[in-house]
Amino acid sequence: MPPAPPPQSRAGYLYAILAYLLWGFLPAYFLLLRPSGAFEVVAFRILMSLAFCVILLSISRGWQRVGAIIRDRRTLLLIAGAAVAIYLNWQIFVLAALAGHVIEASLGYFINPIVTVLLGVLVLREKVRPAQWVALGIAFAAILVIAIGYGSFPWIALGLAFSFGSYGLIKRVVGKSVDAVSGLTIETAWLVPVAVVQLILVGAIGGGIAFGNNGAGHTIAMLCAGVVTTVPLLLFASGARRIPLVALGMTQFLAPILQFFFGWLILHEVMPPERWVGFGLVWLALVVLMSDLILTSRSARRASLERV
Repeated sequence: MPPAPPPQSRAGYLYAILAYLLWGFLPAYFLLLRPSGAFEVVAFRILMSLAFCVILLSISRGWQRVGAIIRDRRTLLLIAGAAVAIYLNWQIFVLAALAGHVIEASLGYFINPIVTVLLGVLVLREKVRPAQWVALGIAFAAILVIAIGYGSFPWIALGLAFSFGSYGLIKRVVGKSVDAVSGLTIETAWLVPVAVVQLILVGAIGGGIAFGNNGAGHTIAMLCAGVVTTVPLLLFASGARRIPLVALGMTQFLAPILQFFFGWLILHEVMPPERWVGFGLVWLALVVLMSDLILTSRSARRASLERV
């Protein structure tokens, strides 16, 4: 029998699975925030995330790390770019969840690994293996099938995939110099003016702010938006440091799978045959991509052992 994984590795799997489970149930949480609209929800998500990060930094005495990041102009500007990307991701996702497009949102996170490969080629000039080209081609065919057969271009899915892919790309460029809490603190601080403007517009022309006017349960749920945003991110960061990239890549599909079934079985969103075909092609592309990642990882591990 293979040896049991070390305790640190087991904890890493647990952290990663918990993170993706929480992300998988996010559509249900946002539906609980009605009658608040998407722009009010995202504004509170920004403000409450910043408040929660400030508490965490104060407890952990991490303000020195934030100060070091702020003094590094290049890193600060990169984090501003990450803030724009994550804002677009949050806003599109909440709009999709509240408008009954959870299945299309799940498609965005299914194709996110493929978009990550594409961004690596276009931005970082990374070399693409043949299997990755095959996966990109299949994914492109899937988008055409959905756009032509279903009759609408998957803007939500592509918006989510490219915004989160861009966010991940910037985080990769920043590297290990920015920890999760400090990074999210600065990102949400950049977005505070956006949140304030959104709340002003919602109050002036959007029918009024629902926060505080729909009972204690709704108020508490809105105040918890920061915890709901930050906790999965911290779990993910803890898991990513403890388990291999291949394992982390396999666990990431847990969130879109949960979102897909929530939209299909609970919200009863339509899944005509052409949409099934499109999703099937996306899943085939992911099988190709993940198989290539596993084989490449094994080959690299064997080569490393041979050198030893």
